[in-house]
Amino acid sequence: MTKPLVALVGRPNVGKSTLFNRLIEEPLAIVEDVPGTTRDRIYADAEWGGITLGFIDTGGLVPGSVDDLEASVREQVEIAIAEADLIIFLVDVNEGPTASDLEIARLLRRSSKPVLLAANKADNESRRREAVEFYALGLGDPYPISALHGMGTGDLLDAVLNALPSEPWDEPAQGTRIAIVGRPNVGKSSLLNALLGQERMIVSEKPGTTRDSVDSVIDWQGELVTLIDTAGLRRRGRVTPGIERYSVIRAMRAIQRADVALLLLDATEGVTEQDAHIAGYVVQEGKGLVVVVNKWDLVEKDTYTIQYYTRDIREALKFVAHSPLVFVSASTGQRVKKTIDAALRVQEARSLRVPTGELNRVVNDAVAKHSPPSKRGKRMKIYYATQVDVAPPHFAFFVNDPDLVHFSYRRYLANQVREAFGFEGSPLAMSFRRRR
Repeated sequence: MTKPLVALVGRPNVGKSTLFNRLIEEPLAIVEDVPGTTRDRIYADAEWGGITLGFIDTGGLVPGSVDDLEASVREQVEIAIAEADLIIFLVDVNEGPTASDLEIARLLRRSSKPVLLAANKADNESRRREAVEFYALGLGDPYPISALHGMGTGDLLDAVLNALPSEPWDEPAQGTRIAIVGRPNVGKSSLLNALLGQERMIVSEKPGTTRDSVDSVIDWQGELVTLIDTAGLRRRGRVTPGIERYSVIRAMRAIQRADVALLLLDATEGVTEQDAHIAGYVVQEGKGLVVVVNKWDLVEKDTYTIQYYTRDIREALKFVAHSPLVFVSASTGQRVKKTIDAALRVQEARSLRVPTGELNRVVNDAVAKHSPPSKRGKRMKIYYATQVDVAPPHFAFFVNDPDLVHFSYRRYLANQVREAFGFEGSPLAMSFRRRR
């Protein structure tokens, strides 16, 4: 499932961070009465009307500035505008429409995104009436609000839900959704073509050919599968402004939409730091992972080559050692079908639900083999455990004191659960709660 993204945009010091904190009900963004406090984009979620909305707080936009810092902030704002589904444009009723407001309004109209105009700092009736001056921006009705006091923010959120595009955010199931991800030029589009048996995507030796995420729904041996091809993910410092930067954003959102990701590695280059970074992002999002070593036809081989490669990849990607490893050649079609078979096994593992009795037997045996460490003379006690969710599997442990849980023992329990029940290719979520 994906969620709509709402970007907060405006001049410096109009109250974007204050509104952001108000909407998410948490002081996440730094609020100071100094222009330029927020420089990078900040993301957080909030629920309204039964729908989870993603909000993006942005830095103050100074149109036409040649200052390096302000130009950098502008670039960040433009990225937020590009990835957002709706934009809230904040203005200050105390100052009225300014030349910068007019310039930003023109920028937002060119984006072709739905825009809601929020006239902030309307703390009393007189100031609320002054909001009508912002009709001059040509963006429709201004919504008078006070981000500081919360006045009018409910009406603004109602307007957000009404103005969002009509696409279903709880997207209809299209079988298992599999995202094909990896660095540029590792063969993602070639793999998709081999799986589809047709030239569905442009294939080029030039990195970055695919600039958007494209879905292909197929029937795979009687099971519905959606393949999502994505743009190549580069190291952050090497992502150029413009279309390629937006491609990375779309690729990240494709991972969020997927159930399982196929992470393509280049057999001729081995595992890079960026490969590990992408794998970490997949795990962070709670998605299943299959590691696919592509261009296997270009590797000179002997009897032990595959064992050497397996050892090196497992060593470089220790944190996803539970993920299947498939060696393929997208250009020749060698073993490409095994990638989907592995992804479907991973999705089945992600959806596995363990009976509580069996889980507690495994946990009790684990504690008997290796007691929890003590802290300041006090030892953690596990009373019982239960699985509270699937995809990814989430296990809750009820203990005497959650503060006594050490990360190494958490990892030990996860390994014991995985050893007993499998969960191939799936991250495990584990929470520790005080028994009341």
